[in-house]
Amino acid sequence: MELKKETQRLLDIYGFKKLTEVQKSTLIAAKEDQDLVVISPTGTGKTHAFLLPIVEKIDVKSQTTQVVISSPTRELALQLFEVFRPIKEVYPDLKIRLLSGGSDSKRTKEGLKVEPQIVIGTPGRLSDLYASGDLRVDHTKIFVIDEADMTLEFGFLEDIDKIFARMTGHPEVMCFSATLPEGLKPFIKRYLDAPKIIHVKTNEEFDPDIEHIMISCRHMSYEDALVSIISGFKPYTCIVFANDREACERAYDKLRDLGVSVGILHGGLDPRVRKRVLKALMRHAYTYLVATDIAARGLDIEGVTHVVSLGLPSDLSFYIHRSGRTGRKGQSGTCFLLYKDEDERGIEALKRKGIDFKAKSYRSGVWKDVIKRKRDISKSEELEKEIAKTLYRKKEKVKPNYKKKKTQAIEKIKRKRHQEFIRQKIKEEKKARYKERGKKTS
Repeated sequence: MELKKETQRLLDIYGFKKLTEVQKSTLIAAKEDQDLVVISPTGTGKTHAFLLPIVEKIDVKSQTTQVVISSPTRELALQLFEVFRPIKEVYPDLKIRLLSGGSDSKRTKEGLKVEPQIVIGTPGRLSDLYASGDLRVDHTKIFVIDEADMTLEFGFLEDIDKIFARMTGHPEVMCFSATLPEGLKPFIKRYLDAPKIIHVKTNEEFDPDIEHIMISCRHMSYEDALVSIISGFKPYTCIVFANDREACERAYDKLRDLGVSVGILHGGLDPRVRKRVLKALMRHAYTYLVATDIAARGLDIEGVTHVVSLGLPSDLSFYIHRSGRTGRKGQSGTCFLLYKDEDERGIEALKRKGIDFKAKSYRSGVWKDVIKRKRDISKSEELEKEIAKTLYRKKEKVKPNYKKKKTQAIEKIKRKRHQEFIRQKIKEEKKARYKERGKKTS
């Protein structure tokens, strides 16, 4: 494929030996000036897939806004801005502006008086600046919607819609997404002109090499279980995912008390703090980052060797996004899942999706494989089978009060199971106490 000498130089700066499938496919299609819908999983190189055609088509001599890139969160917009920075090494006169919430509005408007050739921003800020007349898009040649599925999910597609509805010309539109939800299709039909669909699946070369390890919290909280394993691995960078802001704060406090280098990132923080944390993480100023799922989607932080998930998220697809922060660009990674009884059903569902979990424990500085007894693997499934037998007995005559009697029978089964569970727990506790006493007397 023939590329401009500036693009070739940029590939050398990025250290690319060869392009990924999504990058090659997008470059070829973009040369034909087609609207594009690119569906490609995380970790396949989507960002550079639209960066390279932009470098090929940008006219540095023209002082107009030629490229507008929309990204659903401030963190992702900042990340894109940092990825685009090296373009200035091949085009020193190129102007790139970051437009996102949390930045000084007056200063932003002043900076737009001289039109930048490339604008990267969040949908809300782009829409506001366009509505106020500070952002001009009448000469825009390329409009990129990055993480389109997340843009839809967060309700930001309406802001993009406002910009498109008022545009006079029709720029080349590139829509990048990990999935293609039904809610995105009406927007594509309305604003994209006979788009070429590029659907890329991971191949072996770019499949992430991730080891999934599940660790039972037993009687501990997720945060205490995290502390108990922290000496068992040495990350370059580790992201710890919590399911809500409160859990995020608790885990952050625990790690900070241990004296490790740790940052925190969640939606409740001031935008300037979030921006500062992300920049520090990109400089590898932290070994650990504790975050909610705001950081799980799209962020490409180099050098993430480990991910820890404090329980499973309610939407299991977010576990896939969490684990996808490691094992990127041909590197291997480790994903720890700290789980409790209530997570077991989700674990079984993820196993059915192809995730190979290894059960392990970490005690006294030693990692050990845990072989779970069959009857312990899914008690809930066994209970459901026993209840089903009661509900659907063959050739049973219908008797008076049969519904009441069946309800009573099911309650009896549940009580029996619960009593067995309690007896087993008491037995385990007694065994643990005897072992502890033996250690003290010896």
